[in-house]
Amino acid sequence: MTETQLRIAAHSRQVAAAAPGERHAQYLAFGLGGETFAMGIGAIKEVIQYGAITEVPLMPDFIRGVINLRGSVVPVVDLAVRFGRPRGPVGKRTCVVILELEQDSEGFVLGALVDNVSEVMEIDQGDIQPAPAFGSALRSDFIAGVAKVGGHFVILLDAAHVLSVEDMAALSGQRCSALAG
Repeated sequence: MTETQLRIAAHSRQVAAAAPGERHAQYLAFGLGGETFAMGIGAIKEVIQYGAITEVPLMPDFIRGVINLRGSVVPVVDLAVRFGRPRGPVGKRTCVVILELEQDSEGFVLGALVDNVSEVMEIDQGDIQPAPAFGSALRSDFIAGVAKVGGHFVILLDAAHVLSVEDMAALSGQRCSALAG
C-alpha cells in the first residue's frame, strides 16, 4: 500500500469514528514522555495493562517484543523509541494499546506501548488544525493534526503511518545494512 493509500485509509477511519452527520470524532488520549497524544478509536481494539513481553532477538529497537493475546502472537512497538526518544521506564499505568490496522488489503494486529491512557475524548473536527510544518520532534507524516482540548494541545497521530509495517521494515533493513557495512 502506498503512502497516499495509507493516509486515505487513516483519514477514512477517523471520519468513520464520527457518527454520520456529526462533526465530532472520538480519540483515545494517552501520555508518552510527558506529552499528550491521541489516536482515532477506529483502529483501536482494546487497551491492556502492561504484562509480560517476550523480547525477540535481532529486532529493531522500537519493537519491544511480543505478547500472547488470547492465543495470538502480537508484536509490541515502543512508541517512545519509534519517535526517536529513549526507552522509558515501565510504571504502574503503562499500557499496551492494541490496534487492528490494514496494509495491502490484509489486516494485522499490533500493540503500542504507552506511558498511560487517560481518556476517550470527543473532538470537534473544526478544532483540529493541520500538522505544523515545523516545531515538532515527530515526522510530519506521523501527525494527523493538532487539537486544542481543555487549554492544552493534543497531537493527533496517524496510526497507519506511525505503525506502518513497510516503514518499520525499511528502518530495520537500514539498521541491519549499517551493522553489516
